[in-house]
Amino acid sequence: MLLSRTYRPSPDLAPYVRRFYVFEAELPDELVIEDFLLSETAFIRVLIKGDWAGEIAPQVWSQPGRSLFFGANGLPFKVRVRGSFCVAGAALRPSGWRALFHASHQDYADRLLRLDEVWHTPTSHLEAAMDEADDDTGKITALEQALRVRLDRIGRRKVDDKLARFEVIARTDPTRRIEDIAEELGLSMRQFARRCQAGFGLTPKAILRRSRFLDMATAMRGFSSPTEQDLAALRYYDQSHLGREFRRFTGMTPSVFAHAMTPLQTAGLKLREESKYED
Repeated sequence: MLLSRTYRPSPDLAPYVRRFYVFEAELPDELVIEDFLLSETAFIRVLIKGDWAGEIAPQVWSQPGRSLFFGANGLPFKVRVRGSFCVAGAALRPSGWRALFHASHQDYADRLLRLDEVWHTPTSHLEAAMDEADDDTGKITALEQALRVRLDRIGRRKVDDKLARFEVIARTDPTRRIEDIAEELGLSMRQFARRCQAGFGLTPKAILRRSRFLDMATAMRGFSSPTEQDLAALRYYDQSHLGREFRRFTGMTPSVFAHAMTPLQTAGLKLREESKYED
């Protein structure tokens, strides 16, 4: 059985973290799950137990360490889990990116890296704290402490207010015109694109396109109850258009996706839907 539990961050970390989560499963040792991620945000994930790997090139699987950094995804990122596992993680806000990282998110989109390679600091203290934790509270506390240390190290506890507004728009109203959003935010199209690439890792067009797809995928998985008008508003003009989007973001047709077992991706959709309207 796969169990995914989500937690709100402490108030001091809320500008930088959308959600913490613990995802675990007790499975037969020989069972292999191959799935994909399509994340709107960067994630820090700490492998507490199990064999978890990402496909970094066709049929090349990598588990570079226990404390991992996953960039946001513009394309499906394949992952593989063998046997039982337990992972604790943090979904990072694009608007708080510069408080935690020196480089642009664009440099890390669709990539899996060791967290210590990205932060240029050891993660042994984080991993030791995870090993000592005997419940979810202890695991989340370990992640929060690591993030506070990182914030102090960077020394730039600032949030991009315009990107924070766009985070809400992208999640809740992804059919809007990019030009109208840029005007509302008081940015030129070029400024808007640069800020999105720095914080989200992708262009505004790619962000909204992914969000529309995730809304549809969420409805197909039964986590939301959109009306026919809501689905039409997602601007999938015909079955051909819908099919192209599914092939782009899942590598499957809509009918294949509807019947596919995607437990890891589905957990991500659940996490997204639970916090969609909270800002």
